[in-house]
Amino acid sequence: LFAGFSRDELRAVAAVADELDVPAGRALTRQGEPGREFVVLVEGEATVEENGKAVATLGRGDFLGEIALLTRSPRTATVTTTAPSRLLVLSDRAFRVLADTVPAFAARTWAATAARMPG
Repeated sequence: LFAGFSRDELRAVAAVADELDVPAGRALTRQGEPGREFVVLVEGEATVEENGKAVATLGRGDFLGEIALLTRSPRTATVTTTAPSRLLVLSDRAFRVLADTVPAFAARTWAATAARMPG
């Protein structure tokens, strides 16, 4: 997600993001619930389930939560860590600030949203 960002763009991300360590088995999102944050897996692994079926595995550098934040719709999947993980977490507000001020961030998250939209 952040590959190719300038030093200033990376500083903007660092200024608004929180870094968290979570254990295996932690639900990061639950399908159908409102979205309140955007998450980047810095280290670790997570599984993505839609309607109770595993559909993907996420690893280092993958991100989630952009669909609910950009479309203001409920979460489209449940994502649960399967290994101890380090996360970069952006609140809804921080996500919107970055989307408004860092063009590369906005472009990449919108592209991911378009690719991941159900239907």
